[in-house]
Amino acid sequence: MIIAILGSIAAIGAICWLLFTLATYALPALGGVEAGTWAYQTGAGLPGSVLVGLFGAALVFGIGQFLILFARPMWVKLVVALAFVAPAGIAGFHATHGIVKHLMPSETWQTVFSVIGAVAVGITAFVRVTSMAAPEPTGQTTVSV
Repeated sequence: MIIAILGSIAAIGAICWLLFTLATYALPALGGVEAGTWAYQTGAGLPGSVLVGLFGAALVFGIGQFLILFARPMWVKLVVALAFVAPAGIAGFHATHGIVKHLMPSETWQTVFSVIGAVAVGITAFVRVTSMAAPEPTGQTTVSV
């Protein structure tokens, strides 16, 4: 009995970790799916559309990270970060709603907890996106003369 409870808690923890990790990449995934769909509809076939989709997702992710790292105005960095956070928040809302609709009958409370989940996933995605572009501290200080 205890092993089943501990296994359930571990499974819930793993699913939450997966949700928070994958929500960060919702915008690149959306870009990749759209690029792959476009390639498939133009006659690239399944292997070609998969390759175009992977390249599109990597391109969206790379451009986002480049802009966060090298853009001078802070508002540009914020807009890029929010472009990553918005789809993550939507994914967090729907994932949380899918869980809580099985746990509580009140639609009002389902929405309340779904919004809380969306905010939590959005904040996590914001922290992950902004921390991935930050250069690693080396611990060494240099003095230029």
